Amino acid sequence: MKELWTTVASVMGVWAFSQTLFIAVFPPELRFAFIKLFQRLFNGFSSYCYYDITEIEGVNTNELYNAVQLYLSSSAASSCSAISSNRLSLTRGLNSSAITFGLAHNDRLTDVFNGVSVVWEHIVTPRQSQTFSWRPLPEEKRGFTLRVNKRDKPYILESYLDFINGKANEIRRKNEDRLLYTNSRGGSLDSRGQPWESVPFKHPSTFDTLAMDPVKKAEIMSDLRDFADGQAFYTRTGRAWKRGYLLYGPPGTGKSSMIAAMANFLGYDIYDLELTEVQTNLELRKLLMKTSSKSIIVIEDIDCSINLTNRKDTNVGVDRSSSTFADGGPDTRYAPADNETGGNNSITLSGLLNFTDGLWSCCGSERIFVFTTNHIEKLDPALLRSGRMDMHVFMSYCSFPSLKILLKNYLGCTPDDVETEVLQRLEEVTDAAEMTPADISEVLIKNRRDNKKALRELLEALRVRAEKNRSGLRRFEADVEEMAEEEEKRTLESPKEGGDAAGGGCCVEKERWKGVRG
Repeated sequence: MKELWTTVASVMGVWAFSQTLFIAVFPPELRFAFIKLFQRLFNGFSSYCYYDITEIEGVNTNELYNAVQLYLSSSAASSCSAISSNRLSLTRGLNSSAITFGLAHNDRLTDVFNGVSVVWEHIVTPRQSQTFSWRPLPEEKRGFTLRVNKRDKPYILESYLDFINGKANEIRRKNEDRLLYTNSRGGSLDSRGQPWESVPFKHPSTFDTLAMDPVKKAEIMSDLRDFADGQAFYTRTGRAWKRGYLLYGPPGTGKSSMIAAMANFLGYDIYDLELTEVQTNLELRKLLMKTSSKSIIVIEDIDCSINLTNRKDTNVGVDRSSSTFADGGPDTRYAPADNETGGNNSITLSGLLNFTDGLWSCCGSERIFVFTTNHIEKLDPALLRSGRMDMHVFMSYCSFPSLKILLKNYLGCTPDDVETEVLQRLEEVTDAAEMTPADISEVLIKNRRDNKKALRELLEALRVRAEKNRSGLRRFEADVEEMAEEEEKRTLESPKEGGDAAGGGCCVEKERWKGVRG
């Protein structure tokens, strides 16, 4: 053993003497030139090329480094077997509810893009002692090295990096908490000078939990997916990258839940625009300019917000000179587009149309406008046409397919868990009952701990409502028939005035009424 240690000491001494001699004989410049020559020779014979992506470039953060880190985090989470070790780093970003995986220090990962295999390595080395700097740098120097085969470089490099940036933006949007915005009262600005106030958006509604006809639901999801992936299509056709939805139907049919499901499906923020707090068309335009891309702009109950009723139904009795309705209410439809002086609210129909489909609506991209109303017949046709409201979605009363979704959501039971007789009776009365999903949900919530009791009370509620609707329809038909008979009797018994002419007129009127009834 003693001889072994003596031999090791001798070798180390020779190595130290040789290193000292090498440094004394070869100056640093010559050594640097020799290393560069060796690298060139090595690269000439190597079939790979290497690309370094450092965390900090100069004094600025390299955005490509962050994009690669996010992209590889998803790859690392889904393909742990491709990593040379079982060690992964776990991180959670600020304002994020998701935990992401990442490569450990000095570890490797193999990725495949368009059939081409590439290798990523995460290089982490201690940083040399810093000189004076206005911006302190991290103690460690981090970077990624990409190894690509030289023959594959012309085909994938640029498209691969674009793909990484796109996937990173998608992951970042998915991990970040979405926000729900509302416009400030009277157009006031917050501490950051923004007209929108925001809170985290935590609504749990999804298309899986939405009580809606599955066919219609699939159609809406497909349209949303095509919109989100349609940047090239909208650019090629010369259209602004936006889409309009009109949700209409009775109260309690799930219009607000539909909006939340759309936001969760796409990962978009929501801007809830309160028109009664907007004073002028110019202010409305400024609010639009301050919205971000990848967002849903919502105006709920638009028929109740401001006076934007159907002009065809309100033209009669309108005095344009005084710009008032026949009942004395203000008529904003004939106000100037830029009128910012009279009244508390001078938004016009023209201003709202320009908001949804004018030049200023194109100041952002990938945005969806959603209007909701309980009375679609009250809205002006100009607001409903394609290009403004592209899809009209009728939120109807609860149907039997929607009822099965509610049973699964609230009671955790599928159609197979319900007795066949009960299921058939539910199917028979659901459409006739005309109950909203909100009404049915309330019955199920109260009895969610006892499925049998919940089904029994739901069936009774549906039966009572269906019978009530049938009785109301019969009474209505009877009243119409009675009114028709009274009108006919009054016409026949009316005194004849004007001789034969009057009699002829009466006969003509009688025949006309009989024709209408027939």
